[in-house]
Amino acid sequence: MPRGRPLGLGACAAVLVATSLWITPGPAGAAGLARATFSGHGSIEEAYALGAPVGQRLSLVNGTGNAVGTGVVSKLGGLVVRNVRPGAGYRFEALVSAQPSATAPFSVLSTHSAPPPSFYANQHLVAGLNYVTMRDGVTLAATVRLPPGKTLADGPFPTVIEYSGYNTAAPHSLIAAEEGTAPSNDPLLPDTATVVGAVVAPLLGFVTVSVQMRGTGCSGGAFDLFGLPSDYDGYDMIQTVGAQPWVLNHKVGMVGISYSGISQLIVAGTDPPDLAAITPLSPTDDLFSTGYPGGIYNDGFAKTWTAQRVSDAQAAPGGGQPWAAAEIQAGDATCLANQALHPEAQKLATLTGPGLERVPSLFDRRSPTDWASHITVPVFLAGALEDEQVGPQWPAIIPALSHDKNVYVTIVNGTHFESLGPDIITRWLEFLDIYVAGRVPTNQPILGPLAASLYSGATDKAPAVSLPPIRFTAEPSLAAAKTAYAAQDPRVRVLFDNGGGSLGPGALQPTASADYPSWPPPGTDTSLYLGSQGRLTTQPAAHRSVATFRPDAAVRPAIDLPTGNAWAAQPPYQWTTVPAANGVAFQTAPFTKTTTVVGPASLDLSLESNSPVTDLQVTVTEVRPGDTQEEYITSGFLRSSFRVLSPGSTALSPKPVYLPTDRLALSKTQFSTVRIPVDPIAHIFRPGTSLRIVISAPGGDRPSWAFDTLDVGSTMRDTVALGTAHGSVLVVDKVAPVQVAGAMPACGALRGEPCRSYAALGNQA
Repeated sequence: MPRGRPLGLGACAAVLVATSLWITPGPAGAAGLARATFSGHGSIEEAYALGAPVGQRLSLVNGTGNAVGTGVVSKLGGLVVRNVRPGAGYRFEALVSAQPSATAPFSVLSTHSAPPPSFYANQHLVAGLNYVTMRDGVTLAATVRLPPGKTLADGPFPTVIEYSGYNTAAPHSLIAAEEGTAPSNDPLLPDTATVVGAVVAPLLGFVTVSVQMRGTGCSGGAFDLFGLPSDYDGYDMIQTVGAQPWVLNHKVGMVGISYSGISQLIVAGTDPPDLAAITPLSPTDDLFSTGYPGGIYNDGFAKTWTAQRVSDAQAAPGGGQPWAAAEIQAGDATCLANQALHPEAQKLATLTGPGLERVPSLFDRRSPTDWASHITVPVFLAGALEDEQVGPQWPAIIPALSHDKNVYVTIVNGTHFESLGPDIITRWLEFLDIYVAGRVPTNQPILGPLAASLYSGATDKAPAVSLPPIRFTAEPSLAAAKTAYAAQDPRVRVLFDNGGGSLGPGALQPTASADYPSWPPPGTDTSLYLGSQGRLTTQPAAHRSVATFRPDAAVRPAIDLPTGNAWAAQPPYQWTTVPAANGVAFQTAPFTKTTTVVGPASLDLSLESNSPVTDLQVTVTEVRPGDTQEEYITSGFLRSSFRVLSPGSTALSPKPVYLPTDRLALSKTQFSTVRIPVDPIAHIFRPGTSLRIVISAPGGDRPSWAFDTLDVGSTMRDTVALGTAHGSVLVVDKVAPVQVAGAMPACGALRGEPCRSYAALGNQA
């Protein structure tokens, strides 16, 4: 619904309840109790109350009269009870007041409780800010953004949705702000992180519906990071938007990077019928893998990002997002009423914070990889292998999509921004034209200058290669274009040496590519054995030896980019070496021919420690000829107590279960096998270079990932067994060599891959 006229908070709550619902309520009150003056409602595996007395304790009672939950009403009159079994006949009871009362009965919904088509068709969206009713009566803010100069009467339009908890639905024009025709400090501007939906898609002729996640901004409900109500809000929004008369073919795509990339994988997993395709850019594979790499709390990026989400979920106008406060100040009564459940946000300490394990009941339902296994629509997926924010482990999503025939993935070295790079954005547009707009791809003259402006602003003017031309424009029909797209685009495309081309170090410019039918790519699982004097060889040494180090995280800075823009051409990295006593290193002999490694990897350690638990990091680097410099490639992490693996583990990809019931201590007298998952590699080793691994305490190798490591003290010692068939080994996926023309890029030229001076560690004598 569009914004309404100003009303008081109580009146708005009544409007919200009156429009709630396609579910028919039962009779008023409960036997022996008066009808409550407040209301109760069912959501997906949740129940909520509105308009209740502040501080009142309420009980949630099921259809058989048993109390199944309780809580205290927040300062805005709301209460949410979670983890409720779906069913009919629930009610809230207030039993401690002078006049005991109960709400009318209501139903708690399941994930299968989809409304009839008329529920969606009866909602009509207009240009600008709307409030759209979800199946549980909560209304979400959603801004309809049109191509410049267009009205809805000019439709139907190809239409996409961007969905996140950032300032997504803030209704003013980010295009106008970027063009300098509107103030850049306007609180009603959407977050620049929504640039794909708020700027790029409309300028390319798509209508974008920018949807604000529940419990944030002007949306109602309580925030719960990818909880089921939010997931199925995505379903309801797809179906509501798809029913609009101005939507071409009544099919909707999804766009967005990062937060609004993750949400696409989850929403698509709910299988909304009107969803045409998704294009997730720079997502994560799992909340736990970003929040707890290797089971170790990420108290850098993950901690900061979570704190921002907590702040965003607060109630306006006293807190929360500035655009909501501005809307309320301007008289938006619906936005004001929608703050009622914001104080009931899920406590994110249950999902992130020191000392947590991957509890399946919390994390499985929030896992993009788990949801991806249910996706059936076409998918365009892209990201980088040194992503400084969500992390480089996201290709784990690809095998979960194996059942979906129309999946197109691009992998590149670089940062969180790389998924919008020149060699990706044109294919992204071709995909949207074919699978969302349902048309033969068309040339878009604005795309070149738009991309140039985007790259310049985001990367502090890093050079960028010219965009490739839009393909398939001469195909005679959509069917022919779709066939050609599928024939020319592999399931997995890897771009190499991004930043190493003729435009200069750090330019947005890959110099080679390779196509693969699956992930991991077909190749040879190659074992490189850790040996004495820091050797890394294809055969284990005949004699057993050991290497010992002190895993002390305090000896290095926590991050390698304390200031500066990680997306710039040459960020001011401060990537320090590991002191000789605090790590061990192993290195291959220089390669005699081009060697290409692509895929996840595993470092299998035979480990002994004088502590029952140790935190470990393995860093993979390329050593330059002459052993004077080394360039970062990737890392892997593990808290040793999480070494129990799931049945889906492979030689390349060990998968710890991270369960509290499966923790294992290390022995002081016997060696234990500890398999460290190493994040994906996509690297071309030229002749004369070497592959090196450095094993140490976590930290110091990422721009914004820091680690809440164990306080081990100076007396801790880790010992690695070397040699013989039962020693320690690195397993990588060696694929067919990818040849690159021209000289080897300078150390540190590749995006996301800093360079440092080479330093031998103590075991390399």
